[in-house]
Amino acid sequence: MKVRHAFLACAAWCLAAFAGETANTAIVPAPRDPDDGRFGGEAFLQRHREFLQVARTQPCDVLFIGDSITDMWRDAERSGIARGLRVWEKHFAPLRALNFGIGGDRTQHVLWRIREGELDAIHPKVIVLLIGSNNTGIEREGRRAGQPRNTTAEAIAGVRAVVAALRAKRPESKILLLGIFPRSEKRDAPQRTQIREINAAIAPLHDGHHVHFLDLGHVFLKPDGDIDRTLMPDATHPNENGYEAWARAIDVPLRRLLH
Repeated sequence: MKVRHAFLACAAWCLAAFAGETANTAIVPAPRDPDDGRFGGEAFLQRHREFLQVARTQPCDVLFIGDSITDMWRDAERSGIARGLRVWEKHFAPLRALNFGIGGDRTQHVLWRIREGELDAIHPKVIVLLIGSNNTGIEREGRRAGQPRNTTAEAIAGVRAVVAALRAKRPESKILLLGIFPRSEKRDAPQRTQIREINAAIAPLHDGHHVHFLDLGHVFLKPDGDIDRTLMPDATHPNENGYEAWARAIDVPLRRLLH
């Protein structure tokens, strides 16, 4: 019954958007626009096709889904900075983990990927979900440059919709829902405030059985609340030390959900 309710909730959000009852882009499944960064257009579709192939050919007990922060688990280095590959190979490859992160993704893009079959061929025991960061803040490029990407309420609905879609698609999987990581160096930055509000609103999705919420934001902060640039040099993406800190922070919760 809970799965049916989750599916109906997700469907209702999407139908409302298509019917014009809301302008919330965060809940409407959509592929990436051609001009949407490194993984816009065809690059996004190619990565999606790669995931479909991986799902058909590789075993999966743990599935990571997200944006560039998840994506960079697969990189030994990006932008001249050591990233997460070596940490992944040490901590998660032995757990038969797959990485379905795409840089730049927002909740609507993950909803589209779920709808288009990325989970159809796999049955992960645990899904590690980190999404919503790119729904916050201000658009930097294009016709909407300078405008908010989504309101706080819209981004909250987007994360909830992704959780509902995952529950509907894979009701047997446990979801380790991570709070959005801090972004922007100073603790009083508007984007940091928005992220704190989103995390507070999605925390009650934790039910102790199907969905388990975990906020790791403190891992990347200094005692004064500013971002620790020894772990997040650009105040958004972890370096190798940051990925190691992330892996250690979820090691016990993840293994509990697996076993």
